[in-house]
Amino acid sequence: MLKLDLVQTVALAGLVLFLGYGLRRWIKPLDRFNIPAPVIGGLLISLVMLVFHHYQVTPVQFDTTLRDPLMIAFFTTIGFAASLSLLKVGGPQVLLFFLMATGMVIAQNILGIVLALPFGLNPLLGVICGSVTQTGGPATALAFGPVFEQAGVSAATTAAVAAAIFGIISGGLIGGPVGTFLIEKNRLKKARVREVAAPEMEAEEVVEELLSKKPARGTVDEERSSFVLLKSVVIILVAMWAGSWVSQWFASLGLTLPAYIGAMFVAAIIRNFDDLTGWLGLDQKIIDDIGHVALNLFLVIALMTLKLWELAGLFLPMLVILLAQVVLVALAATVVFRLMGKDYEAAVMSAGYCGFALGTTANAMANMKAIVERYGRAPRAFLVVPMVGAFFIDFTNALIITVFLNLFK
Repeated sequence: MLKLDLVQTVALAGLVLFLGYGLRRWIKPLDRFNIPAPVIGGLLISLVMLVFHHYQVTPVQFDTTLRDPLMIAFFTTIGFAASLSLLKVGGPQVLLFFLMATGMVIAQNILGIVLALPFGLNPLLGVICGSVTQTGGPATALAFGPVFEQAGVSAATTAAVAAAIFGIISGGLIGGPVGTFLIEKNRLKKARVREVAAPEMEAEEVVEELLSKKPARGTVDEERSSFVLLKSVVIILVAMWAGSWVSQWFASLGLTLPAYIGAMFVAAIIRNFDDLTGWLGLDQKIIDDIGHVALNLFLVIALMTLKLWELAGLFLPMLVILLAQVVLVALAATVVFRLMGKDYEAAVMSAGYCGFALGTTANAMANMKAIVERYGRAPRAFLVVPMVGAFFIDFTNALIITVFLNLFK
């Protein structure tokens, strides 16, 4: 058996990650359904390990020492994105969309619990098949999986990954048809481009502009140097350090929660402190880039070590719960349409909601892009949906999952 040390495991994870990027480029359905590259590569390795396990062979042993620090680093960057001033800049529609999505997180978990009980399963499996994997996606699934296993849910991590993949595919399948149905049923025309201050810009650029902070003190050259990157890394590490104390305090109160909650709280406090004072000059784009790197490596390492053989016996109940989640999100999309104004932009937002409520923000963006390519631009939708799906909902989802976890552990 080949034993990989910490560096070798991370190096292999990097190679597997780029293998995933290559496979997604070559196999078009993977790209069409926005299956993340680390998921593709990591699951491929876990499938190979499944074959070896069938023959009772363990060809390689991984050192997963860096898995949890990478996970905490990613969710710390999510905390830095929880800017109240950004929520305010987005306007009342962002707030309304965010509140509606948060309410649906609760509904997803309640539905999962109600359907898990008749099968005689731990109600927490319903939460796993609820917002943990559907709104949360693979990252939240892998982060909470070990915590749910400690709470008594066997094979929680493996089940969570399977549910997350189901959600990503489902979100990609139903988003476009739901949005198209709402547009054609209500005979909607393309809305005027007047809601966004810079309509000539692409929606992604508008979001990026809103997320950017005023620069740190110093020259332009300094801002573009490694100094800004170094400062961002150090601030993330400080938030993780202080967050570990917060997590220990929560644990002393008897609360069960993932390791990243404390760091995410501290990061949110630092973010909003800097919004008020500007003292730190945080560069959110660089922080997000660091988080993206940490997320990809974390996902690959976690997925490579999955024990897929543990899923036996859970297929039918999980399928029932997950199909019910798809129906729930499709119905909720019609509520989004009404709340957001019952116009063309609202229909595009409904398609986007299906994407991130069942998978990832990438799904949401793909659903909306497919619709606007056919019917015309929807700048307000491309502002509202990614702000909620990529930043705010991950923060509240983690808190709500933690509440359900402690209620039913």
